[in-house]
Amino acid sequence: QLQASGGGLVQAGGSLRLSCAASGRTDRRYDIAWFRQAPGKEREFVAAIIWSGGGSTYHADAVKGRFTISRDNAENTVYLQMNSLKPEDTAVYYCAAQSSISRLTMTLARYYRNWGQGTLVTVSS
Repeated sequence: QLQASGGGLVQAGGSLRLSCAASGRTDRRYDIAWFRQAPGKEREFVAAIIWSGGGSTYHADAVKGRFTISRDNAENTVYLQMNSLKPEDTAVYYCAAQSSISRLTMTLARYYRNWGQGTLVTVSS
């Protein structure tokens, strides 16, 4: 199971750090991704960290250079550090997990079976 937290209200240019804590079958190596969904829009890929790639990280172009995904294996937690936030970053952020996801499909929400409940990020202008 995944538990996302860390969302809140922040002014443009500010920072937040989201956390995705995993429980249950933490002995398995899961690939973890962050997605977000703004009102009236489809869920979109934000970032992923892939075990098979040696812990390689990937970020969507819209957040590259501002957001950083990382994981703490000892705590079974994945983080999304978000800096230089913009009003267009406002969305509900979800973490998702899947065992052994392909780099070809890691940006597609439908390939992830395990989802957290979402945490709301609101960026004011």
